Amino acid sequence: MQKQIIRRDVTELLSSSLPPLLARIYAARGISSEDEIARQLKGLHHYTHLKDIDVAARILADAIAEQKKILIVGDFDCDGATSSALGVLAIRAMGGQVDYLVPNRFEYGYGLTPEIVTVAESFQPKVLVTVDNGISSLSGVTAARERGWQVVVTDHHLAGRELPDADAIVNPNQPDCPFPGKNTAGVGIIFYVMCALRTTLNQRGWFDHRPAFNPFDLLDLVALGTVADVVSLDKNNRILAHQGLARIRAGHCRPGIKALIDVSGRSQSRLVASDLGFALGPRLNAAGRLDDMSTGIELLLTPHIEQAREIASELDSLNRDRKDIEAGMQQEAMAELAKLNLDKSTELPWGVSLYQQGWHQGVIGILASRIKDKLHRPVIAFAAADNGELKGSARSVKGLHMRDALDAIAREHPDLIIKFGGHAMAAGLSIKQDGFTAFSDCFDKIVRKQLDADDLEAEIHTDGTLESHDFTLQTAQMLREAGPWGQSFPEPSFDGRFQLIQQRLVGQKHLKMVLKIPDSEFYLDGIAFNIDPQLWPDPAVNRIHAVYKLDINEFRGQQSLQLLVDYFEPLA
Repeated sequence: MQKQIIRRDVTELLSSSLPPLLARIYAARGISSEDEIARQLKGLHHYTHLKDIDVAARILADAIAEQKKILIVGDFDCDGATSSALGVLAIRAMGGQVDYLVPNRFEYGYGLTPEIVTVAESFQPKVLVTVDNGISSLSGVTAARERGWQVVVTDHHLAGRELPDADAIVNPNQPDCPFPGKNTAGVGIIFYVMCALRTTLNQRGWFDHRPAFNPFDLLDLVALGTVADVVSLDKNNRILAHQGLARIRAGHCRPGIKALIDVSGRSQSRLVASDLGFALGPRLNAAGRLDDMSTGIELLLTPHIEQAREIASELDSLNRDRKDIEAGMQQEAMAELAKLNLDKSTELPWGVSLYQQGWHQGVIGILASRIKDKLHRPVIAFAAADNGELKGSARSVKGLHMRDALDAIAREHPDLIIKFGGHAMAAGLSIKQDGFTAFSDCFDKIVRKQLDADDLEAEIHTDGTLESHDFTLQTAQMLREAGPWGQSFPEPSFDGRFQLIQQRLVGQKHLKMVLKIPDSEFYLDGIAFNIDPQLWPDPAVNRIHAVYKLDINEFRGQQSLQLLVDYFEPLA
């Protein structure tokens, strides 16, 4: 699919002492003052703005003081794992008795269900805390409270029409919560709760004769969970991610994070946000996708580097298995679309639903994301569960709020969706196996109502062209340090025309290039990763229009500038 290259609009250049290129990049992301790019901890939103956080802190402080057993119920993704680990580490550091339970996605599915409450009985908790889930767990919370447990829900997902009957709900996206950080990930919410808990215990004199606890020491976990969950990197999340990354680079991080860095082949001292999202996060997620996320949580909890390395190696192997499974599923999905002769945009469903017997539940989210990127339209991929249901994972495009779209289908067809939840760009749901065709039709119709044809056109937004003097290691380093970059605050990318001097295949699927800036003697190395062989330039092509990022290649202790080519088109 040919993509439209659009340069980001800069209506007014940020007036500052910043280098002009950086000022232009920030202005294109809506930054209007240098205060908005400040990354000091003092710039964080204060936890007191979170509704119910004072109640949650009192419940947990009382439990610690009375040595009541606390049980954290997490989720099986990276945000859930980091949230669970952070809660356990913080409460133990403050003298509490705490354990964790994370549902196995293949047996219990997502969230605090009545079935998970039954499993939780063996832990004999008095207080149950959900992290990265719970806002839609109406029956699960009721089941827990019927057993006499206090329930604290900490979550960041959008609230439904009815809230669970918990003792406290800490979620910036619940009604009447004034906290401005609506994009905070689950790990950020439990971090704020631990800050409030520390303050409450300190006011009670709890630490007068006990070791002090600093929740900021756990910002390495907050950074990993925040970036990996692909929440918008607004100012608050950029502060959390930057501060966590700074601690990791300085060596102040959990042994499990160091082990993930090592097994990923990354440099700890030069780690950037994209490494968290594309190298560490997927390996941690592999535990929840193919096995049991408890393995990932244990990696984050262990204080021993040797044990961490063993677990990280196991996760790395699982991640390779995940890649193989995903590649096979993606081939099957694209073959099915081609077989149905859906290669013309007028015939392709606007909302694409995919299902094949044998697809893996743990990989359908990645599959939906990959197909969405290829087709540039909303996609839901389904896999069969053992209970006669189909589990779906949905990914959206700009213009379609996925959770709201599913809610509209549920209201119009109450018997079609068993349960659902999620965000604007990603969601999960369950339907009956015999309801796939009916759901597919409804999903396509709701997408057609909410999008127009222009929304289905793939676009690549860039920061314009670079001058010859900007192609330096110093510029690449400046851009690297100007982040963290991520969702809704994209890493700077540029576009330009180059002469294609050389091209060759490396690693079976990567295209290595030598590029020359026209009308100059300036040559650059470029590489396009995971390129579709059908998109390789014809050997006769010697000029391309490329979209790229500046990157620093490190090899045998030497640094050189290279272009990471995201997209290119041949020029006549």
